Amino acid sequence: MRIAIVNDTMMTVEALRRVIDSVPGYEVAWTARDGAQAVAKCLVDPPDLILMDMIMPVMDGVDATRAIVRQSPCAILIVTSSVSKNSARIFEAMGYGALDVVSTPVLGRLGNPEVAQQLLAKIATIATLIGKPNPKLTTPPESATVTASGGIGKLTVPPISLPPLVVMGASTGGPNALANVLSQLPAQFPAAITIIQHVDIQFAPGLVKWLDGQTPLKVRLGSEGSRLEAGTVLVAASNDHLILRPNLTLTYTRKPEDYPYRPSVDVFCKSVAQHWSRKGIAVLLTGMGRDGALGLSLLRSKGWHTIAQDRQSCVVYGMPKAAVEMDSAVEVLPLAAIAPTLIRRLTHTP
Repeated sequence: MRIAIVNDTMMTVEALRRVIDSVPGYEVAWTARDGAQAVAKCLVDPPDLILMDMIMPVMDGVDATRAIVRQSPCAILIVTSSVSKNSARIFEAMGYGALDVVSTPVLGRLGNPEVAQQLLAKIATIATLIGKPNPKLTTPPESATVTASGGIGKLTVPPISLPPLVVMGASTGGPNALANVLSQLPAQFPAAITIIQHVDIQFAPGLVKWLDGQTPLKVRLGSEGSRLEAGTVLVAASNDHLILRPNLTLTYTRKPEDYPYRPSVDVFCKSVAQHWSRKGIAVLLTGMGRDGALGLSLLRSKGWHTIAQDRQSCVVYGMPKAAVEMDSAVEVLPLAAIAPTLIRRLTHTP
């Protein structure tokens, strides 16, 4: 796999180069010292993957991501040294099409095998998504199963009244799409909302904080034991899979361990179909890959209303396309129409 490095610090470039060169089959395609140079090089020689810095002179990683996705699309992994300082820009870049983000907090730590392995794990996952699979990540989406640990099946369902439930799944371009939908929902929205966005655990708190500022609803991390409540948005916050237990609380499970999408929309939807007795609405937004198509199909078979974002408004028409091809979506809607549809269906307004 040919990997480009975009970074204005030569020591970081060399550290990243050493990590890439350590894996047979990976090679550095080219390097660029700023976003503008990267955009120009991509037009001539698009690589399989770009490791994109955030803060650079001339053109930063956000504008470079937007330009590259529009002009010469290829996979982009944001590599940043500061999550907290750059969180808003990180999610803006993901909205334009960056696939994921990885943190390199201290330059010298790239020589640490554990830190290098974290970066390589991200690269391997992206390789799978773009059709260059790593032998350790070859389990196809159809093999995903919902499995939880230690006696969960013995838990009993408490006698509570269930609110309507909205499940939203997203990946590439998801942060902006989610913000678009949530910003249009009223403070008294009567449904509970759960979001499965493909994002690393270390960036989940920043995503939650950012989304919380985009909507009158309460946006929280989905923690162990959380309950789904009307007017509250819970976001999956782990590199494991979020699932709903029989007692209607949330938990996380590592299984299926080899599934490349983490957290997985399919895995969460399957647990909801199994344990949530009230029909709801499931929405699959922009994203690369096929995660969510099987989950939507299962929920549709249970009587749920399912929505896929349309091709024209997607940053990447992958996940919604898979849902449409499987006939998993009752409706295919432009992004701007999704929130009004949720409001109309759940508040019974004309």
